[in-house]
Parts: sequence; C-alpha cells; structure tokens
Amino acid sequence: MSAPDPNLPPHLDRDFVGYGRTPPRADWPGGARVAVNFVINYEEGSEYSIPDGDGFSEASLTESPDSPNGPGSRDLAAESMYEYGTRVGFWRLHRLFTERGLPATVNACALALERNDEAAAAIRETDWDICCHGWRWVEHWRLTEDQEREHIRRAVESLERTTGARPPGWYCRHGPSVNTRRLLVEHGGFLYDSDSYADELPYWTRVGDTPHLVVPYSLATNDSKFSRNHFPTADDYVAHVRDAIDLLWEEGAETPRMMSCGLHLRLIGHPSRAAGLARLLDYCMAKEGVWVAKRADIARHWAARHPAA
Repeated sequence: MSAPDPNLPPHLDRDFVGYGRTPPRADWPGGARVAVNFVINYEEGSEYSIPDGDGFSEASLTESPDSPNGPGSRDLAAESMYEYGTRVGFWRLHRLFTERGLPATVNACALALERNDEAAAAIRETDWDICCHGWRWVEHWRLTEDQEREHIRRAVESLERTTGARPPGWYCRHGPSVNTRRLLVEHGGFLYDSDSYADELPYWTRVGDTPHLVVPYSLATNDSKFSRNHFPTADDYVAHVRDAIDLLWEEGAETPRMMSCGLHLRLIGHPSRAAGLARLLDYCMAKEGVWVAKRADIARHWAARHPAA
C-alpha cells in the first residue's frame, strides 16, 4: 500500500483512526448522554429547474424521485412536489417544533429562503439556528473554484439579509469539493462545517495554519430513506431513529455522543410521516439524558470544552 501523500493538505488526508477506543468525554449540558440535533433542510426553490436556466427539472427526494421527463422538458409534477415542501411541509414542521418549544437547525439554501419571505420571517421569530446549505441546492464538486467561491459569498450575504444573522455553519449537498473547506476558511466567519459523515462526535482539522471544527452529519438517521422506500411507514422511521437514540443513550453512560436527524419539507412534511416525527419529538422530550440541541450550540460547546490543540 502506498504511503500518504506528504503534500496533501491535512483536511484532505484520510483518517481511519479518529478518536479510537478513547474518545473525549463530550460533557454535554446537564450531564446528557446523547445530543440530538434535528436538521430541517430548506432546499425547495433552489433546486435545478428549467425556469432557473439549468436545462432539466430536479426530482430527487420526492414521491417520484426519477423524473420521466427528459432534459429540456419541464417536469411540472416534480416542481409541484417541491412547492408542497414550502407551502405545507414547512408550516407543519414549524408547528411541531414551536408547540413543543424544541430547537432545530435549518440547513438553508439561500436562494430558497429569498423566495419565501413569510418562511424567512417565521425562522427569524424562532430561536432556531442556520447552517448554510449553499447558494443553491447543487453539487459543489461540479463548480470551478471561482464559481464555488462566489456561491459561498452570495449564500452568506443572502442569509444575512433573510434571517438577520450570519450563518455559523456550512453543509454542501451530499459532499464538498476538494476546495470547499479551504474556501470556507478563506471566506471566514464560520464556526464549523458539517461536510463529513465520519464520526459521532465533533472533531478538529487544520486548514493551512487554521484549526477548523467539523460537526459530522448523518444520512443514516435521515428521512431521505422515505423517498427510497426504506421507510414505508412512519412507524418504521420512528423505530429506526429511536433505536439509534437508545443505543447511544446506553453507550452515553461512558462515552456521550451526538446524532443528526435530517428532515426534508417535501418528505416528512406529509401528514402520515409528520405524525411519526411528532412521536419522535415527544420521545426525546420524555427520555432523561437526551439533549435536543441546535447545531451551533453543539459546536460552541465542543470548542469551549475541547478546544483545538
């Protein structure tokens, strides 16, 4: 096996060891055994579409994830499924969280929030935090370095206008480009990024001479499985996520961890699925030792308790 490239930037070097058998004790507030972060992905209105000049209609993570329409032909069914997410799904999730007084993190695509003033106002009225999900819901590895730099700039400036605050975090669609993390540090102002699925605890990396915090995300406890029929019913979803919470809770007596629950307005916003989310939120509230937290609070806690070496 070849040796690691000594010229590879540290943040791009692969690490198969991580914390190993002795992870740091998270020391979550109140002695919690597990930190659970619910992430509301607000993407609708920023996806690929013919009206936005992309040449095809995005259909992923919908009831019909494979659009039958070819390039150059609008898929009006898929467009309407995205519209459902912001017209109906957002308000259902907004009610479920605000009625319970629970925090959430919004993975916000900047252009999407620009297109819904009422939703942006509702987010400003909560104590939710924002993780920037890009200018648009596009794959960053397809962008040139200059294009990606411009997307980051536009996204941050846009979210400052619509939400009233600078986003402390960043998360790409699916995964970053080889330039993303360096460009985030170059831009400045980010507390963390979530462009990793490698751990169940935050960890530090280094970009040049700058320490940079990573708060890993998860596609395992994620409602995207509804669109792939891995969760036929809300009960399947609840059982899957609840089992993850319970195991982490048991392990948390010795090694407290964190988990991310990704939510999509056009998926879990439908009534039969949202009913499961409601049961899951109530379960978290009733279980002692579960800290339902915003992503920025997890990042700030980690930076304070476990600062970069």
